Amino acid sequence: MRRAALLAALVVAVAAAALGRPGGADAHPLGNFTVNHYAGIELAGSRVYVRFVLDLAEIPTFQEGGRVRAPGYAAAVARELELRLDGERVVLTPLTHRVSSRAGAGGLPTLRFEAIYRAPRSGTSLELADRTFASRIGWREITVAARDGARLVDASVPAQSRSDELRAYPKSLLASPLDVGSASARLVPGSAQGAPPPLDDRAAPIHRGGGFEALVARGELSVGVVVLSLLVATFWGAAHALTPGHGKALVAGYLIGTRGRPRDAVLLGAAVTVTHTAGVFGLGLVTLVLSRFIVPDQLYPWLTLVSGLLVVGVGAAVLWQRLGARRAHHHHHHHGHEHPHDHDHHHHDERGGILGVGVAAGLLPCPSALVVLLSAIALHRIGFGFALVVAFSLGLAATITGIGLVAVLARRAFSRVSLEGPVVRALPALSAVVILLVGVALTVRALPGVV
Repeated sequence: MRRAALLAALVVAVAAAALGRPGGADAHPLGNFTVNHYAGIELAGSRVYVRFVLDLAEIPTFQEGGRVRAPGYAAAVARELELRLDGERVVLTPLTHRVSSRAGAGGLPTLRFEAIYRAPRSGTSLELADRTFASRIGWREITVAARDGARLVDASVPAQSRSDELRAYPKSLLASPLDVGSASARLVPGSAQGAPPPLDDRAAPIHRGGGFEALVARGELSVGVVVLSLLVATFWGAAHALTPGHGKALVAGYLIGTRGRPRDAVLLGAAVTVTHTAGVFGLGLVTLVLSRFIVPDQLYPWLTLVSGLLVVGVGAAVLWQRLGARRAHHHHHHHGHEHPHDHDHHHHDERGGILGVGVAAGLLPCPSALVVLLSAIALHRIGFGFALVVAFSLGLAATITGIGLVAVLARRAFSRVSLEGPVVRALPALSAVVILLVGVALTVRALPGVV
């Protein structure tokens, strides 16, 4: 009884870990997909200035870098910063701006755009709404400060930046970044015109990529370098699978609930490899060809929703099978016969379930793998990048397969021990319930991003 309870607790613990935020070796601390915003409103005497900063991670830089670097972009941003003084919309005038490029993951650059804007007049109340890159995920922050005789009566945002104007993101907020897209304040203007703030001369920090992303930007690609790079990519994929998420609870729960065999664990790993690789190349296609119509990071909530619904379906099917198997077991004991074709139908259902779990576990491609693919395209190393992504997916699948084999062997070890009781008999159904709960949690987590 004790061993059975421990096994049940292990399944539940792995499920809880799977509901955590998927990790990875992202170069940008907030992720490769993010566009991060800072707007600092400065009340300087009788003037209103706005210091505006954008920090673009690798993938949006790859997509939008040309537009951000264009000479007229500062004026375009002014039209998307909606400033109202005493309820009236005013047009901001760009005074100066700067675009700087920094090295990012996999040889891809990141961009930092900085600009100073001036409002045509002051007032006693103001409202600012940042409409730039409204559909992209990332940090959004606004501050309001006063100087040179101007005075704040009250404000909806603080005077100091939590991120040092997108230079140092607080580690405690990386999982749930600030999302302040608008602010309001009441003020008392000063009598003299305050000077505009200067562009900050401090260099922004360089975000260095993880070991996997760095592989694609290596120098000369000799045979030895390629082989070593593929082995390292496989290692990073295996290590990445050990971070929260990636279907570990699904695999363990499914193989326990369906009394899976070692070959089922291997088939699950193969399904994860194919799905993850296809997902990376699918997102790469969206990034390269369809980015004007579909923002890649907006696909993640939909992929999470599809994954969650798949898991719910698999969990419900496994639970139905286990309850049906118990009914059939009682029927067999009462009537002393069984139907051979039921086994064939059962194996067919298992194959479908294995594919469903494999697709669900590999459906959310790692952003680091997408960075490697885009880097390979930018560096004209498409074949090498493809091989690295496949090796990464194989490493990820190897870990998932290993967890599946452990679950199968653990179940077989417990089956050799003569243990009776309701907990032991309920373990297959309990694992199915765990799968079902994981699927429901994934679905609920995805809904806010798609509605």
